[in-house]
Amino acid sequence: MSPILVRPVREQLEHDRIIRLLHARLRRRFDVVVNLGPEQATPVRVGRLVLFPDLVLTSTGRGRKLAGVVEVETGESVNHLEAMAQWAHFSRVRVPFSLYVPAGSVDMARRLCANHQVTAAEIWSYHSLGGQVRFTLVHRAPAPPAASRRRAARAGARKPARRASGRPAKRRTPSRKAGRSQKRK
Repeated sequence: MSPILVRPVREQLEHDRIIRLLHARLRRRFDVVVNLGPEQATPVRVGRLVLFPDLVLTSTGRGRKLAGVVEVETGESVNHLEAMAQWAHFSRVRVPFSLYVPAGSVDMARRLCANHQVTAAEIWSYHSLGGQVRFTLVHRAPAPPAASRRRAARAGARKPARRASGRPAKRRTPSRKAGRSQKRK
C-alpha cells in the first residue's frame, strides 16, 4: 500500500485514468495486469517484501516472465515517502522500472531518484490537454555495458571488411579448378 493513505478524490481519479490509458497502450507488447486501489491482483517480490505496483508487465510468450514494473504518481505522491517506500524497492527488481509523473513534478522525481539511489529505466511525464493525455519520455537509463558490447559485436559482424584504402575488400570466388572438379563428380 502507498505511504499516502488517502489521496484526494480528484487525484485518485486522475491516477486511475492514467493507469487505464497505460494498460491500453502497453497491452500491445505485454500481458499487463493492473493493481488499482484495493484490487491487488499481482504482487512483485523484492526479497521478503511483497509490493503491488500499478502495472505489472509480463512477456506474452509461453514462459510469461516478468518484463517490467510501472508506477504512476500524481502531484501529491511525488515525495520523499513514496521514493523510499516504493521506488527504491521497485528499482531493485531485475526488470525495467518505469515511473510516470505529472509534467510539473519531473525535476522533483529526478532529484528524489538521485537522493535515494533509485534506478528508473524510464521516467515519463504526462499532462492533460482537454480530454487527451500526452506522455513524454524525459529520462532513459543508459543500456548496461554487457548489452552494449553485444550490440557492437553484432554490428561489427554485419559490416564488410575494409581495406586501408577505404574500399570494401573484394569477395574471393572459388577457383575454376575447384568448380570443375565438383561438376565432374
